[in-house]
Amino acid sequence: MTVAAVSDAGPLIHLAEIDSLELLATFDTLLVPETVYGEVEAGGVPDGVSNLSYELVKAGENEIAFDELDAGERAALTVAKERAVVLLTDDLAARDVASDAGIEVHGSVGVIAFGYSRGLLDKDEAASRMRALQREMSLFVTEAVVEHGIQMLDR
Repeated sequence: MTVAAVSDAGPLIHLAEIDSLELLATFDTLLVPETVYGEVEAGGVPDGVSNLSYELVKAGENEIAFDELDAGERAALTVAKERAVVLLTDDLAARDVASDAGIEVHGSVGVIAFGYSRGLLDKDEAASRMRALQREMSLFVTEAVVEHGIQMLDR
């Protein structure tokens, strides 16, 4: 099964914070909108991004408009909708907009679960990295979300 995804800044930053950027390589195609790359670059490109295989893309003319989202999230949503790919975001508002638009969406916890499903991590390592997201990353993730992700590993 071929899986393509587009990422906003969140997973790039948060997976880097737990030294797990390599898990983005589990996607057969990884797209990063130019706007998102600009946001990441403004904050300092995390170590490991240069080692990723990704395609820098422009969002189309019909960018999804939603006042609560920043430019990078809107660009990533637009690319996900235009190209019918998975959206990777840790932003709750972006997740809601994506779900309402029928776009499959996963956050950093989902990226770890996908890495597990592709055989890059064993169950204990995947669970450990999910817990690290809760303890070590700059974005708040509830224990319930992490525990749900860990339960998903058994499916």
